[in-house]
Amino acid sequence: MNANDLSISDYSSHIVFITGGTKSGKSEFAEHLAKEVKNLSYVALSENNVDDKEWQDKINSHRKRRPKNWKLIETTDLLKTLRKEEGPLLIDSIGGFVMDSIGKEQDEWSTKMNSILSLLIKRKSITFIVGEQVGWSLVSEYKIGNTYIERIGDLQKRITKISKDNWLAINGRAIKIDEISIEIPS
Repeated sequence: MNANDLSISDYSSHIVFITGGTKSGKSEFAEHLAKEVKNLSYVALSENNVDDKEWQDKINSHRKRRPKNWKLIETTDLLKTLRKEEGPLLIDSIGGFVMDSIGKEQDEWSTKMNSILSLLIKRKSITFIVGEQVGWSLVSEYKIGNTYIERIGDLQKRITKISKDNWLAINGRAIKIDEISIEIPS
């Protein structure tokens, strides 16, 4: 399958989830899939830390790639954004939602995770979600790193279950994982 074979009309009213490792091409692929969607809002889930030059370079790279007609929402409050925005969204990336809640106790995190999943299910417009794959290599020696790995893994497994289309970006290639996989019983 070629990404150019995709018709956006086939993707109305559901979630398209694109996941992959660092520098895998996941954001570029999500942007490619979303480029024909009218009235799209791009949700950048991160804090704009002006003191971090590498992060600023990454943000600038993303800004240059995006079409000028996309509305930009820079936020760390995805729940508020999902409650407010009704049109098509591209969320990049879901790891920002996890990081915003990294200090929360497990019960509070579970409530927030269930809230986001509920809001995503209720959306009537297409929602592209970019997520980062972690845990394929080094295991963090720090509790916060392991908390992040566990939470993002659980959240992304749940997003995959509610998504109509799931893609894995790896080494600049995109694989539609729904077509070559089976769901692991839980």
